[in-house]
Amino acid sequence: MEKAVYAGSVGEAFSSKSVVSVAKPPWSGKPHNGKLERIILQLGAGKGRFSEVEGIPRSIGCIGNNRFILRREPLSIERMKELLIEFRKLGGKEVWLTNYDNIGTLLALSVFASELEFPGVYAVVLFDDLDKVTPIEGVNFIAELSYPEHTLDELSAYPWLHGALVTITPEDFSRGLFPGNFRGEVYVDILFPGSARKLSFNVIELRRIYNPSTERYHDCLAGTVAVTADGYALPCPLLRNYVVGDLTRMTLKETLRKKRLRSFWRMTKDNIPTCAACPFKYICHDCRALEYQATGEIDGVEYCPISL
Repeated sequence: MEKAVYAGSVGEAFSSKSVVSVAKPPWSGKPHNGKLERIILQLGAGKGRFSEVEGIPRSIGCIGNNRFILRREPLSIERMKELLIEFRKLGGKEVWLTNYDNIGTLLALSVFASELEFPGVYAVVLFDDLDKVTPIEGVNFIAELSYPEHTLDELSAYPWLHGALVTITPEDFSRGLFPGNFRGEVYVDILFPGSARKLSFNVIELRRIYNPSTERYHDCLAGTVAVTADGYALPCPLLRNYVVGDLTRMTLKETLRKKRLRSFWRMTKDNIPTCAACPFKYICHDCRALEYQATGEIDGVEYCPISL
């Protein structure tokens, strides 16, 4: 993956060849073709720092560990394995394992996914659980940590790590306080305020991307299906009210046929009225989940400085 150097009003003091993405998932810059690409499999209610009830103020919360309300009993490990097998048969390439209650479940499914020989298996581990992890061939482990509680320098004890997901305030990010000597990929998860009135950074500069397929596909949602621990299929782990399938009684293939899921994959800025005429619409990363949390509307533009 090509690594980026970020500069501008946010992060001009921080530049690192290790930084792959800022305030957007690492795949947001990849071209999409309208086919299934990745599955984000949540393994439990989660024990992360942010909760569904209190709010999840992060763009990359989709691959991070959070705390969610489960509406029913969680899927069994056997059912999760069946979903991974079906995902492989459907041509899926990336598996993201996250939101675990027990590190043992994460490791067991990581081993199983590696045996299926996916091109990419990613397991996101909370910093406090790193000592419980043994490296697994074919699995890219990503440490999740919050600055200033932890720094990248602390990851030197885990040379097998593929990446780090760092939660940080925009103020600390702009001061460049956490570069460290970590050699893996770094995904910077900026904490957003609850309202644009409290924004202290240039959102467009922070979320600027280059993706040649954004005229046809959403740069983040396209090709993605998320599965909650209790078996609901979603277009994004944070869009909890937009269920596109029930995997306790449907196959993954049946879910993929749903027009509702495909409509999220094709939700370009041209489909969002306020964005349609914007000259920056194809270079501005778009987190529908954050907008929905702030406005209650899937086409909200709370964090757009141009529309204010």
